[in-house]
Amino acid sequence: MSVLLPRPVNRRSVLRGLLGGASVGIALPFLDCFLNENGTAMAGTGAPLPVRFGTWYWGLGHTPGHAITPKTQTSAGIGFLEECKALKRHEQNLNFFGGFNMPLDGRSNYTHFTGWVASRTGTAPSGNTDIPAPTLDLLIADSIATNTRFKTLDVTAVGIARENYSARSTNNRAAAEASPERLYARVFGAEFADPNKADFKPDPKVMVRKSVLSAVSEDSRALNKTLGAADRARLDEYFTSIRQLENQLDLQMQRPEPTEACLKPPRPVRDGEEQNKPQGLEVDTVIANHRIMSQLLAMAVACNQTRIFNMVFSDNFSHMRRPGQTYTHHLLTHEETPDKVLGYQPVAFDFNCRQMDGFATFLDTFANIREGSGTLLDNVLIFAATETNYARVHSIDGVPVFTAGRAGGRIKTGLHVVGNGDPITRVGLTAMQVMGLPLDKWGTQSLQTSKTITEILA
Repeated sequence: MSVLLPRPVNRRSVLRGLLGGASVGIALPFLDCFLNENGTAMAGTGAPLPVRFGTWYWGLGHTPGHAITPKTQTSAGIGFLEECKALKRHEQNLNFFGGFNMPLDGRSNYTHFTGWVASRTGTAPSGNTDIPAPTLDLLIADSIATNTRFKTLDVTAVGIARENYSARSTNNRAAAEASPERLYARVFGAEFADPNKADFKPDPKVMVRKSVLSAVSEDSRALNKTLGAADRARLDEYFTSIRQLENQLDLQMQRPEPTEACLKPPRPVRDGEEQNKPQGLEVDTVIANHRIMSQLLAMAVACNQTRIFNMVFSDNFSHMRRPGQTYTHHLLTHEETPDKVLGYQPVAFDFNCRQMDGFATFLDTFANIREGSGTLLDNVLIFAATETNYARVHSIDGVPVFTAGRAGGRIKTGLHVVGNGDPITRVGLTAMQVMGLPLDKWGTQSLQTSKTITEILA
């Protein structure tokens, strides 16, 4: 009697057959048998599922007393008030950080600018255009984003490409993708290689472009020898972007690894009326853009097109407005009269509520994609922050910050962390350490800190 032993199924296995006399093959989806018994790593290799990092930005902060219930000490449970009630469904995926300060050491508070720069670079700016150090997302990208098609993906729902809160320096601030159609074309267009497709062939156009870039790189080394120190520094920044593009093209010439959750999304289709609206001015358009772009961005992460992403819901001077009105969200925070009964500015408050609704929607898209034994949200760390606490008075102490996701099990969630006046850079330092950066301190002057927020570490 013979005993048939089952052969292990390989991730590259293909179902083969005949159709009309021709041989055809269908790639298998990413099955549970491709993972270890716990669904946390690749079977055979033991390689863990990747942990990704992203940021989510909203402008103009919160309405004090109507967003999150204050606490005096760190503990489990986040008290979501009316402005943030949409986030209640994600309480177990979130941490909230309140009561952290932003000392400026005598520097000015450049309104709607200092807050995001200091919290993302660890240094207070010296002017209203100064970005004195790389933002934390790029520091993380330099460490973990070497084997993806895009080192980072920067996206904005409000339609203002220059308002992207990721930068290496004052003069090196990338533009964000500002339309769902262009985002789709860039990520899932002709150059997208489906990681679960069996018949991979490098695109000849990519090969030619790679050859051209290599030649330019060689010429750059010759030019570099003729320049002074300042010009060499400027040229180095420029060719950093060229090297990133070369890396992107290198990856496009290689067969991608199959990815469990990857499913190429359909091209976004909006009706003619929506297409003709000015990008990102009316709040309903912003919400529609954000919903579509969130889905595309989450799938780009699931398909391993990037491990670092930045989403902007609204810019720091929030240009959103209601249909038929000229007053923007920003103007309302200063000029709308507070309601005597409610105690706040009702229209500005409504904009704030819709922003938090948008954050909840963003988290939904990651939570709805299955990956391994959990979801894509389990395998990301999202740093969600704004630039001010209360926009009406431009306060920067107590700027609200959330983290979302469990970073592959590296952090605990569901906590309200109280800063007790410590510098807000403690949040950024902890996030970078969670993502594997070998940092024991971060920031400058009074923003410098070496205090990890150990309460959230798993």
